[in-house]
Amino acid sequence: MSCFQPISVPSERVVSALIAGLRIEFGDDAGEALARRFMAAEEMDFAWDARVEERWVSQFLGDEDDGIELDRVRILACLDGQWLVATMIVDGEGRPHAMLARRSFDGREDALVAFADG
Repeated sequence: MSCFQPISVPSERVVSALIAGLRIEFGDDAGEALARRFMAAEEMDFAWDARVEERWVSQFLGDEDDGIELDRVRILACLDGQWLVATMIVDGEGRPHAMLARRSFDGREDALVAFADG
C-alpha cells in the first residue's frame, strides 16, 4: 500500500535564490560557480528541502547503539529544473541523515513513475 503526502515547500526558488545571493556577494562570474559547488557539497539537504512529495518506505536498521530511530523515506523533488527521486535516511524530527540513492529525470511524469514504483 502506498501513501502519498504533498509537502509545501517553494522548491523552484532554492537554486535561483542561492545564485542571486552569491552573485550579490561575489559578483556575477563567481556567483553561479560557487552555488554549484555549494549545492554539490550539500546535495542531501538541498534535495530534502526541495521535496514535493515523500513516502515512508521502511524502518532503517542502522547502528542500534546510537539510540536514534531512523526511517527510510523516498522523496520526489524538483531542484534546479531537474526532477529527482531519492531514498533518504531520516530521523523522527524530519532531519535527513543520509541519501542512499538518487535518480534524475528530465520530466515530472517519469519521476512520478519511479517514485511510485520504488
